[in-house]
Amino acid sequence: MTKIGFLSFGHWRDVPGSRVRSAREALVQAVDLAVAAEEAGVDGAYFRVHHFAPQQAAPFPLLSAIAARTSRIEIGTGVIDMRYENPLYMAEEAAATDLISGGRLQLGVSRGSPETALAGYQQFGYVPDAGDPNGADLARAHTSVFRRAIAGEPMANANPQMTGMAGSLPVFPLSETLPDRIWWGAGTRATAEWTAEQGMNLMSSTLLTEDTGVPFDELQAEQIARFRSTWASMGWERTPRVSVSRSIIPIIDDESRHYFGVRAQVEGRDQVGHLDGGLARFGRSYIGEPEALVAELAADRAVRAADTVLVTVPNQLGVDFNARLLAAVKDVFTEVDGTPVPAEATRSPL
Repeated sequence: MTKIGFLSFGHWRDVPGSRVRSAREALVQAVDLAVAAEEAGVDGAYFRVHHFAPQQAAPFPLLSAIAARTSRIEIGTGVIDMRYENPLYMAEEAAATDLISGGRLQLGVSRGSPETALAGYQQFGYVPDAGDPNGADLARAHTSVFRRAIAGEPMANANPQMTGMAGSLPVFPLSETLPDRIWWGAGTRATAEWTAEQGMNLMSSTLLTEDTGVPFDELQAEQIARFRSTWASMGWERTPRVSVSRSIIPIIDDESRHYFGVRAQVEGRDQVGHLDGGLARFGRSYIGEPEALVAELAADRAVRAADTVLVTVPNQLGVDFNARLLAAVKDVFTEVDGTPVPAEATRSPL
């Protein structure tokens, strides 16, 4: 069965129509939505991390609060921009959060996406080399140190005067299985192959920073296929996980029709644009009556290839609206999972 999680950007804004008007309301409502989602049978609560913007920026206190209020739902990020992170401090925070949750943390990391600040990570104290203008190498280097730290590798020399021994020390605490639950947000097919080479799970969003002219779901399905092929060639012992993000709005009442009914006519197809100096393909939104969404999502090649679908939520519409939305999406996927995979969705894109 497909795991269903929600992905929230945690927006807040004191403007007409917003039901999330402050940072405190965004945080408290995020916890409440995770509780409601768990009660509705949803499988995951994930949060985007953005700096220098009125959105969620500090995931570990939020995820720990959710962990303390829930018992089953996975908690995670999609994604943390590793250019901003102190990898050893992050390792301590992540392990502590995972221990509080009882091993439910699913941590998505990556280089991040275009942001409101110009090279904001430099203000956090991290300046990439001259040959790394966008900080991609910096993000991968931070990720490497972080992963070695959570695996318990020595990170500092011991002080014999304090420890009575020579040698080296890991960071603490450690959570034994956390290294298997790190995901890399990949925007291209090549990055997905690199992700498999590193032994990380694959997280793919509603945006790919390349375009070959085929529909978004086909390009993303090829990305997933290349990831799994590379994973198999590496000989990793465990089975990797793969998530894709989708904007899914079942029209189930007057409120959802009021906010999203007209948008279905505009957002029901892919869009191609320029991003980071190149072409990018943005996946369509799925907006409509639940019965129609079942047929459309059942034909989405990438959705059928993934084990997890993260549904982006309009968090500024509040907890009640999004709890109803997620319950409806869960029902839709009960039907999708029971629908045979169409023949065109089973052909290998490689």
